[in-house]
Amino acid sequence: MNVRLIPASWQKTLGKYGWRWAIGLALTLAAALHPGGWLPLDVVDRMDSGIAGLRMRLEPAHLEPRIVIVDIDSKSLTEIGRFPWSRNIHAQLVTTLFEKYQIATLGYDVSFPEPDTSSGFNVLDRLSRTELQDDRLLRDKLDSLRPALDYDGLFGNAMQGLPVILGFSLSPDQKKGVLPKPLFTSEDLNGREVLAYNAEGYEANIARLQRFAGGAGSFSVVTDNDGLVRTAGLIQQVGEAYYPSLSLAVAASYLKATAIKPVLAEAADTMSQSALAAGGYDYVQIYLPRQPNGPIRSLPIPVGEGMTINIQYRGNGWPGGGAFRYVSATDVLHGRVPAAQLKGAIVLVGTTAAGLVDLRATPVNKEFPGVEIHANIIKSILDQQFKVRHYLAWPIETLEILLVGLLMAILLATLAPLRAVAATGIALLAIIGLNSYEYLKLDLLFNMSMPLLLVFSLFLLNQAWGYFFEVRKGKALVNRFGEYVAPELVEVMAEDPDKYNMDGESRELTVMFVDVRGFTTISEGLSPKELREYINIYLTAMSEDIRSAYRGTLDKYIGDAVMAFWGAPVPFADHAARGVATALLMQASAHRLNAEFIARGWPELKIGIGVNSGMMHVGDMGSAIRKAYTVMGDAVNLASRLEGITKVYGVGICCGENTAHAATDFVYRELDLVRVKGKHEPVAIFEPVGKASELGPEVIAEIGRWHAALALVRQQRWDEAERSLHALQAERPCGLYQLFLERIAVYREDPPGADWDGVTKFETK
Repeated sequence: MNVRLIPASWQKTLGKYGWRWAIGLALTLAAALHPGGWLPLDVVDRMDSGIAGLRMRLEPAHLEPRIVIVDIDSKSLTEIGRFPWSRNIHAQLVTTLFEKYQIATLGYDVSFPEPDTSSGFNVLDRLSRTELQDDRLLRDKLDSLRPALDYDGLFGNAMQGLPVILGFSLSPDQKKGVLPKPLFTSEDLNGREVLAYNAEGYEANIARLQRFAGGAGSFSVVTDNDGLVRTAGLIQQVGEAYYPSLSLAVAASYLKATAIKPVLAEAADTMSQSALAAGGYDYVQIYLPRQPNGPIRSLPIPVGEGMTINIQYRGNGWPGGGAFRYVSATDVLHGRVPAAQLKGAIVLVGTTAAGLVDLRATPVNKEFPGVEIHANIIKSILDQQFKVRHYLAWPIETLEILLVGLLMAILLATLAPLRAVAATGIALLAIIGLNSYEYLKLDLLFNMSMPLLLVFSLFLLNQAWGYFFEVRKGKALVNRFGEYVAPELVEVMAEDPDKYNMDGESRELTVMFVDVRGFTTISEGLSPKELREYINIYLTAMSEDIRSAYRGTLDKYIGDAVMAFWGAPVPFADHAARGVATALLMQASAHRLNAEFIARGWPELKIGIGVNSGMMHVGDMGSAIRKAYTVMGDAVNLASRLEGITKVYGVGICCGENTAHAATDFVYRELDLVRVKGKHEPVAIFEPVGKASELGPEVIAEIGRWHAALALVRQQRWDEAERSLHALQAERPCGLYQLFLERIAVYREDPPGADWDGVTKFETK
C-alpha cells in the first residue's frame, strides 16, 4: 500500500506501536494454536494439570455421610490375620453390615478369582475318598461339617438377595473367574460404536460368588502419562460386551436402577430416543424405577472420550482426609462402630494397609487409597455434579486466547508502566476468576495456563521494549457517539464506523413513551429524599429493561416519563417486536417494583406505555448549544398519544396497528378505533397481552369473546353486546369492559346514527 494513502495520524500511530502490535499478534496466534493441538507444548499441559490438582486441593472437603469406607487397615490385619481373609470372615462382615448396621448397599473393591480352600475341607475330603475311604465315621462327620467349612458357600449365602457389588479387574490376556451380565453388547448398539477402554482379559470372581452377588463392576483405572489418575472409565469393554465400573455399579444398585445405557450425542435410535444427549456430550444414562403413572426417570452422567468421567477428588484421601468416613473392618466385625454412622449408607470395602497394593497416585496425593477414588465418583453420581470438559472447550479456549491476546497486545503497548502493571494484574485476575467461576459454579473444566502465560509474555514484551509514553485518548467515533447513543451500541458501531453518522434520515422505527400514573399525587406523598429515591429506582429499572436484551436506544427522560426507540442508529429488522417485548418486560418490572414500594410504605407504582411504528426522522437535532440524537414525526406523536390514552381504556400498554401487524409473535386485544388530536384518519389501537406460546387457552378464549363483543358494539347491537360484556366483567373485572358498558348506556340515550363508523374521537393530547 502506498503510505501516502494512509492518514498522517495513522502513520504516526503505526510508527509508534506497529512493531509491538505485530509481535503481540504473532505471540497470540502462536498461543491460539495450542488448544487445538496444532502446537503441542508439554510444559503448558503440565501446568494445566498442576492447576487442576491445586484447585481440588484448595477446595474444602465436607464429610459425606451417605458413603462409608470399611477399611482393611493395619489394625484389622493385626486382630484378624493376614490378607486375604478366609471367606467365612467376609460372610460375617456382610451379615453384620446388613443385619446389625442396616446399610443400603455394599461394594467390594476386592475380587475373589479363586476358590477358598483355607478351611482344609478339601484335604479331608480327598483323604476320605482315598487313603481313608473305609472310614465311614470320617465321611459322615465330613458331611455334617461341609456347610460350616464351605467358606465360599457361606459367603455366597450371606450375599444372596442383598445389594452386594463385587469388584473385578481387567487384564491384557488372562481370563479368570466369570463376569457379570453385561450392560449391553455390540449387537445391542445397532451398528453404533461406543469407544471405551477395551481389554481382552479379566480377573473376576468365581461363579459360586458371582451368582449370589447383586452385580459386579470393574475397579481397574488407567493413569495419565505422568502416572496420575485423573479420569475413570464408567463403562469398560471386554470383547464384544460392555460392563460398568465398580463405582457406577454401586451407585446404580443404591439407586435401584432398572437399566444403564449409553446416549450418544450424534446418534438417535431406539436406545437413545428417550434421553437424547444435549449440548454435544455423550452420556451414560441411569434409568430409575418409574413411579405409578409417573414419567420415566433417569440420571444422565456426561462422559468424555472413552466413556470416561473426570474424577472430582474431595479431601486428600486416607482416614481423616475430610471427605469420607473410614471405619476399621475389625471394628465392624466386633460391633464397635456406632450404628448411626453406617445405617442407610453405601459401604465400600477397601484397604489402606501397607503392602496390599491399592494406593494410587492422584493430583491431590501421591498415595491415595484406590477405594476412595470409587467413593468420589459415587458421590458425583448421587449429587449429579460432574466436572466436565465442555465439548467445545478447545474452540472456546482458542477464542479466549485470541480475545485476551489481541486486547492485551493492543492495550499494553499504549499504557504507561504503572497502568500496564494494573492492566496485567486485572487481566490475570479476570482469567483466574472466570476459570474459577466455570469450575465452581458451572462445573466446567477449561485450561487457563496458556492465557496466563500469554498475558505475562505480552507484559514482559512491552516493558522490555521500554515504552513509557502517556496513554492515548479513546477513538473519536466512540467519544462522539457516546454523547448521544446508548453505550452498549457504541461497540457495535465502532466495528464499522463508516456505516454510522449523525446526519438526519427518514427510517422506519419503533418508538415508545412511558409515564407514571398519578405522579403528582406520588410526589405530594413523599419527602424530597424519598421522591428522589423512588424516581431513581423506577427510572433505573425501566432503562435497564430498554437497554437489556432488546438493545433499545434510550432517548431521554422527561420528568417521570421515558422515551426510547428501536432501529437506529443500529438497524433492527424486528424493531417492532423488540419494542413490544420491552413494553411487556417493563410492566413486569413495574409490578415487581410496586410490591417493593408498597412494602416500604410508598405510593403504588403504575405506568402507561405507548408504542408505535412508522416512518420517522432520526438524527442529531437541537441547537448550537445542545444537541441530541432523537426521533421526530407523526408516528412519534401518535406513540405519545397512545401512552396518554392507556388510562382511558384501563390498560398498561397501547400500541398502534403498524406495530401490531409487524410484531406478529404476540397476541393482541384490539381496544378501539380512535382519531387522536392532530390526525384525521382513524387508527386501530391494541393491547399486547403476551406471546401466544406463553398464554393459556382461557386467556385466548377471553380475548376472542371480547373481540366478538366489540364487533356487536360496532354493529350497534346493544343488548347482545351488553350481555357479553356483563359476562366478561363478571368473570374478570376489567376497566376496558366497564368503559364499553358505560358507552353502551350513553349510546342507548344518544344513538350514534346509522352512518357511525365505530371511531372514538379524542380532542385532548
